[in-house]
Order: sequence, then C-alpha cells, then structure tokens
Amino acid sequence: MARYTDSTCRLCRREGAKLFLKGDRCYSDKCAVARRSYAPGQHGQGRKKVSEYGLQLREKQKVRRIYGVMERQFRNYFEKAERQKGVTGENLLVTLERRLDNIVYRLGFADSRAEARTLIRHGHFLVNGRKVNIPSYLVRAGDSIKVREKSKASPRFKEIAAAAAHRTVPAWLSADGNALEGHILALPTREQIDTPVQEHLIVELYSR
Repeated sequence: MARYTDSTCRLCRREGAKLFLKGDRCYSDKCAVARRSYAPGQHGQGRKKVSEYGLQLREKQKVRRIYGVMERQFRNYFEKAERQKGVTGENLLVTLERRLDNIVYRLGFADSRAEARTLIRHGHFLVNGRKVNIPSYLVRAGDSIKVREKSKASPRFKEIAAAAAHRTVPAWLSADGNALEGHILALPTREQIDTPVQEHLIVELYSR
C-alpha cells in the first residue's frame, strides 16, 4: 500500500495552512507553519501568480492531505460522490468524514488521523463488536466504535482516555472518554464539517 513517507510538516507549509497532521505539535511553537509560513524549497519565498487551475489543484491536494488519502483513492471517492444524490462536493466530504480513521480522530481516541490509522491497523478498535483493522472502512449512522478491552490497559490508551474525557466531539458523534467508546448518531451535514475547504473547486477541477 502506498503511503507518504516524507516530512509531514512540509505538507502544511506547501498548502500555506495548518492541516493538523501531527497532533499537539501543531498547537505548539514548534509548528512549522508558524515558524516558516512560506512554501518549502529554495523558491518557496518567491511570489507566484496562481492560475484558476492552480487554485483548484491546491484545494484538492489540501483535502487529500488532511484526510491522508492517496490520489487514486481520492478519485474513487469523488466518482462515488458524483453518483449519489445531492451536492457532489458535500457528498465527497461526508464520505471522507465516514472513514474509520477520521472517526477515531474525531472521537478523541487519537491525536491525529495518522496516529488513528496506525492504531486501527494494529487491531485496537471494534466496530459493532467486530475487530476492524482497515482505516478506510466507512462507518454508518448507528455504528458503535470502541477500544478493545485488552488494549485499554496499554499506557498509550490510558493517556488517550485521560485526554478524551475533556475533549469536545462533533454534534453528530457521541463519546465516552472513560470507556473509550463512541457512537455515530447521524451522518454529518456540511455545516457540521469544520474542514476549511472550498469543495466546489475540487468539483470544478474534476469537471475539466
């Protein structure tokens, strides 16, 4: 399976915005965007005129990087969103929000989506009582997600439980930080998705 292995902070600097890919570090003074707000590379500080296509491409890349999705998989999500009823851009974001790694992150059971993917691959989570180790698994309204009993005793999950008890989750989710268990109350609406993206630019890009 293909995955990005270069510096994560370069991705945020390239998009010129915090994508919150490294958890707590993104909120600290060590954040690369806060220290160097220009794009990486020797020409990163140069002024460049961005075309309409460039704006659309950057928006697509930003969403891909926020959710940790590779190009082919992202295109498949878009084609699926196009076939669904409703607004294509909103359908795309809802589908990305339904990914198990995103749900684990939104519930506060991981500091970042990258950590959520690692924990899921190691088999620490149950969906409706069954072990799921596929980060791209799409949850449905009514599903329950919980940490396996054996995993709760690990030092990392004890830290997560202590932190999760004080975190606020989106309105379409419910979480019990002490029990490390969450539920999908409903699928999110566009207003409930706080991802800073102009999804219509992605639709325009793929419509060329």
